[in-house]
Amino acid sequence: MMFFLRRKTLATIAATAALSAALPAVAEEIDCVTTTWKLLGANHRICVYAYDDPKIPGVTCHVSQARTGGVKGSLGLAEDPSQFSIACRQVGPIVLPAKMPDDEVVFSEDTSLFFKETKIHRFLDQKRNVLIYLAISRRVIEGAPANAISTVPIQPWGKQ
Repeated sequence: MMFFLRRKTLATIAATAALSAALPAVAEEIDCVTTTWKLLGANHRICVYAYDDPKIPGVTCHVSQARTGGVKGSLGLAEDPSQFSIACRQVGPIVLPAKMPDDEVVFSEDTSLFFKETKIHRFLDQKRNVLIYLAISRRVIEGAPANAISTVPIQPWGKQ
């Protein structure tokens, strides 16, 4: 019985590690600025997040995004507005993987309790040797009206 439990635990750990390696990058909060003071609950704010592209070392994107405060925002029930900006830069040597998909989601975050999310897609413009990052706010039902774009030219880094 002990062998079975240990084997099951090892299988669970391995599956969790494999799944987390396949998930998009996790953003790191840099800081937030209050835009509207609220009497009850958190203030409305704009937050800046950084994330390193999980499959392209040497690229970091910074995203600013509006966050809804108030009582609903404090409880996680508010829908954040589709207001954001993105800037991606080369911060080290860029090494492209041997097989890179034409379109890959590198970051995804829910911006409401249901149906709304912000995603960042990565594309490669091979002709111009440029990585393109497209941020979209997507409602499952209404599509993706809000978007922003940033490009990163693939250039030598340091003494490459």
